[in-house]
Order: sequence, then structure tokens, then C-alpha cells
Amino acid sequence: MSGPKVVILCGGLGSRLREETEFKPKPLVEIGGRPILWHIMKEYAHFGFREFVLCLGYRGHMIKEYFLGYEYMHNDFLLDLGTNERRALRPNHGGEDWRIIFADTGLETNTGGRIKRIQQYIDTDYFFATYGDGVSDVDIRALEAFFLTKGKVAVITGLHPWSKYGRVDVGADEIVRGFAEKPQLKDVINGGFFVFSRRIFDYLEGNSVLEREPFERLAKDQEMVLFKHDGFWHAMDTYKDYLELNRMWSSGAAPWRVWDREGA
Repeated sequence: MSGPKVVILCGGLGSRLREETEFKPKPLVEIGGRPILWHIMKEYAHFGFREFVLCLGYRGHMIKEYFLGYEYMHNDFLLDLGTNERRALRPNHGGEDWRIIFADTGLETNTGGRIKRIQQYIDTDYFFATYGDGVSDVDIRALEAFFLTKGKVAVITGLHPWSKYGRVDVGADEIVRGFAEKPQLKDVINGGFFVFSRRIFDYLEGNSVLEREPFERLAKDQEMVLFKHDGFWHAMDTYKDYLELNRMWSSGAAPWRVWDREGA
């Protein structure tokens, strides 16, 4: 394999999703029986990017164990207790020919610090990065092309979030005209799905929070550009998000499932 690696931040505590994360890391919280981390990796792999660096922290050993046992978890297999032979009887990896580096980046390390600690594993001029708790239908190839065209240190993906509340439309006469159920907001937020030049490491010092001082310096130096995404994006921040994403999956309406689209 060759090409830019995909760095995924997998080390946070996920405290707002304690119902699921008290005993496992947030990237292993499942959507449709598979960890959200698997869904994220499937999207990148769909666009041809199959080399990953997982920045581990809280209960990182569980993420290692998940992938070490991946073949046996998803296949019938034979175990001979006498010889300790282990063999999948019907090997099926689902096309997941992934190469994964598991990097222990510390229990309490901040996002910028985690990326700084995996610098030794980046051997190309640029790389992708994202959070381990959000799914989207971002066109990763278009994102890469945008980065290459702009020639800056960093590209962030901007999107319009959906309000958590319904909106009441009221006329000047105070008569209610209608309702909008959780409308899309006009503001643009950082949805993750980054592309970084290797020069990003010059902006990461110590245990920095990526989204604060490093991003502020990049903006000041005019070395950051925004890739607009008008499609789907959803983070798994709370238990309500967990339920909503699983509802989408079970209903067959999971917009991030780009790898299964007809004609894709």
C-alpha cells in the first residue's frame, strides 16, 4: 500500500456517553453491531485509503483486542486445544484489507498532543485525520483534491449542524405561521475530517489542544482553508445520538454507508 495515512483520534473518555463508555472506549460503541470506529474506517477505505494510525488512550487495549480478534469474531473458526491451532473456516474479511498502527498516545493527552506523538509514523507529505466518534458522507477524494489545490498546511471540513430544538415561525402580528422540526443552522462548525501537511507538526507543541492554539496560529498565518460539506454528518456525543444513529442504521437510512451505495 502507499499514499497518505488516516490518523484517527481514539483516546478520549467519552464522558457524555457514560451509558456506553464506562467500560469501553467511545470508538467501540456500536452502530448496527459494529463499532463506530469500523464505520469511519470503512468510509476512508471506500475511497482507497486503507492505512490507519489509531491514537489510543482510554481503554486502548480494548481497541487492540477487537482488531486482533477480528477474523475470529466475524467468521466460523476452529480451535484445537491440543495443538493451539486456530483457523477461520470460512475466511471473510469483507474486503477490509487494512493496515493499522496502534499508537499509545497517553491517557490524558489532548488532541494536538496525540497527533504530535504519532509524527514518526507519517512518511508522506500529507495525511488525513479525524475524530473517532463521527460519521459522514464526505467525499474523501474531493477533500484530498481540495487540499492539493490550495497548498496550505491544513484543511478542515465545515458543515451546517442541525439544531437540537424545533423552531417556531412567527409573523410580525405574533401569529404562529408554522413549525420547523430541528432545522439546519446557518452557522458553520468544524466537523473534523482534516487533511494536514507534515508542516502541521511545527504547530503542535507539548500537550496542545489541536482546536485551540494550533488552529489559531494556522488561521493567523493564513495556512488553513475550509472544505464545505453540505451533506450528512453526525457525531455520537450523547446517548441520544447513539440511539439516533442506530435507528438510522436499522431503518436502512444511514447516509454515511457510502461503501454500499449502488454504483459506488
